[in-house]
Amino acid sequence: MKKLQGLSSTDKAGMNYILRSSVSGRVIAAMLYIASISVNCSAQNRSDFPVNEHHIVYHDVRVDAEGGILPWYSDEPSQSYDHDIRLVWDFWLHMRKCPDGVPVYLQHQVWRADKDDPRGLGGDQINMVLDSWNLLYDYLGDQAVLDNMALVANYWLDHGMSNAGTLWPNLPFPYNTVVESGEYDGDMRAGKDFLQPDKAGSFGAELVMLYRKTGNPRYLNAAIKIADTLAAKVTPGDATNSPWPFRVNAFTGKVAEHEQNGKVYVASYTSNWSPTLRLFSGLEALRRGHIAEYHRAARVVTAWLKKYPVATNQWGPFFEDINEYSDTEINADTMAAYVLEHPEWDPNWKAQAEGILQWSENRLGNHHFEKLKVVPQNEQTAYMVPGNSHTSRHGSVELLYCEKTGDNARRLQAIRRLNWATYSVDMDGKNRYPNDDVWLTDGYGDYVRHYLRAMASMPELAPNDQNHLLRTSSVIQSIQYGPAQITYRKFDVRSVERLKIGSGTPRAVRGGTMYWDAANRVLTINAISNDVRVLLRPHQNTVN
Repeated sequence: MKKLQGLSSTDKAGMNYILRSSVSGRVIAAMLYIASISVNCSAQNRSDFPVNEHHIVYHDVRVDAEGGILPWYSDEPSQSYDHDIRLVWDFWLHMRKCPDGVPVYLQHQVWRADKDDPRGLGGDQINMVLDSWNLLYDYLGDQAVLDNMALVANYWLDHGMSNAGTLWPNLPFPYNTVVESGEYDGDMRAGKDFLQPDKAGSFGAELVMLYRKTGNPRYLNAAIKIADTLAAKVTPGDATNSPWPFRVNAFTGKVAEHEQNGKVYVASYTSNWSPTLRLFSGLEALRRGHIAEYHRAARVVTAWLKKYPVATNQWGPFFEDINEYSDTEINADTMAAYVLEHPEWDPNWKAQAEGILQWSENRLGNHHFEKLKVVPQNEQTAYMVPGNSHTSRHGSVELLYCEKTGDNARRLQAIRRLNWATYSVDMDGKNRYPNDDVWLTDGYGDYVRHYLRAMASMPELAPNDQNHLLRTSSVIQSIQYGPAQITYRKFDVRSVERLKIGSGTPRAVRGGTMYWDAANRVLTINAISNDVRVLLRPHQNTVN
């Protein structure tokens, strides 16, 4: 979400687009980044928050005996990742409010210490938070996390949905065109009345999760309405048109257009549709809504994804502040994760996921940190600067690939990517995009989830002296961690959970059967009840 101006990006079809002018100060930052590469080919370097092989954003670089980058906080990733997650969450929880009484994170995409930034909400900001906080609640068992999930979801539902009389009804507007009005009513670039159907699909998927987590029917009903609109509007698509457009006017149905330097870009294409597939499958599993229509729409979208972006590697666009075509790490790697989590997707799922990951590295890998034996990921072809969110996502999906395929060739580089991305977190929980601002997307909702998913794929990365639920095939509704037991309730009767037990040893499970991997301190539970209790034999000198 941090963009350059005046450069060109060519997509796989050979079409050349001129990038838009940024309204932010990061135009200067990007120019300095390019200049720094010319002067110091090892990395970007600025005086305020330098980024090079010696210092990254807030911290001096630490390396292991082989010269590979370590986290800034500790030699042990398991301690460091947990430490940073807690810092980031605490900063978010205690973030100040705007003059109108609304939290900064519900009206702005960038945090500033002294004043409110002029830019409004990030396009996927609330969806990212809901996804991260779902995992974070399971990890911490902190009621404040659940409360914040309800706060952000309810605020968007109350202040940002297109009305039932529009051509694209009951979908969320991704931006507040009057920034501190408390209302979402359009798109950052296309303007008032425009929305992004892919972000609507993501919101619907998160609402299904939130219904399962809380039991509140409001979330289910809103998800059904989103799914109904998307199912009714789906088209087969082609090479230049996705099944739904990227930006569309909710009232007129007009697809957004942008003209610059004699070129016209029509916002008719995005590859960010795996979250919408999750929306449809989630409602099908619940047997709620118009299931046949969702199933039909999912087949259309799946066929399009396989024929076009998976085959052509046109993985753009995504970001709210870019007007023209730009391939992105987030679309590519999110699709790779979806394929890995759904091997039934295609008989060639493994090769497809590997191909997407390799494209992401080849096209967006940043090789200016090779002295640290790490290749972080640039955000997109329109902004070739490495990011905290993008690098940590790529690392987490690589670890998922290792887990699902048994091929661990990517493991060490994945951990080093995760290590690199810890340096963006300050001692107080500010999380700054390298050489840029404190983005409330990249540093929070689109950051925490990648470390938690990395721990789930590789439990060695979770703390060795604490207890945490790392993964469930259901949705956790409540969880309590104690020295003698862990109790949790979930939506489904039958499910599988993975926990890291660093404090104590499991001696029995009520509500299921268990497999205890003592060497790695990983507990797998095959649950047969909504309520599960893990009885622990406490260890001495350990913490929860």
